[in-house]
Amino acid sequence: MTTDHAHHLENPHSTAPPPKIEMLSSVPAPPMPEHAEAMTILITLPPGCEGAPPHRHTGPAFGYVVKGAIVFELEGEAERVVKAGETFWEPGGDVIHYQDGNHFADAESAFVVTMFGAPGQPMLIPVSAEELEERRDRRAPRP
Repeated sequence: MTTDHAHHLENPHSTAPPPKIEMLSSVPAPPMPEHAEAMTILITLPPGCEGAPPHRHTGPAFGYVVKGAIVFELEGEAERVVKAGETFWEPGGDVIHYQDGNHFADAESAFVVTMFGAPGQPMLIPVSAEELEERRDRRAPRP
């Protein structure tokens, strides 16, 4: 986004230094399920953990890697490594989330994600092997 967002208001009664605020990422608001529920979770991946199997989310998800690095892949995009201090997001809906595993075989990684989902629906909806085969042409080439 090109708008400069003000995230700090001067406090005339404070003698302490102001907070340091950095914009980490900004995306146009994706479609949200009606009456969406928000959930913020911390996922810790042991060394070598492959993460969740291919799945979908009913709404968008926004994440931040707090430790280590993860391999992140969405349908139609090449897999990429997201390192500690970096962000990722996905639109949810029909898009398959292929990977969110630990990039390291010898160290723990962790990320925080806030997901917006349809009420009463699971946040992770598994994708069948049959559907993965039907949609394999939508997946970016493997490295």
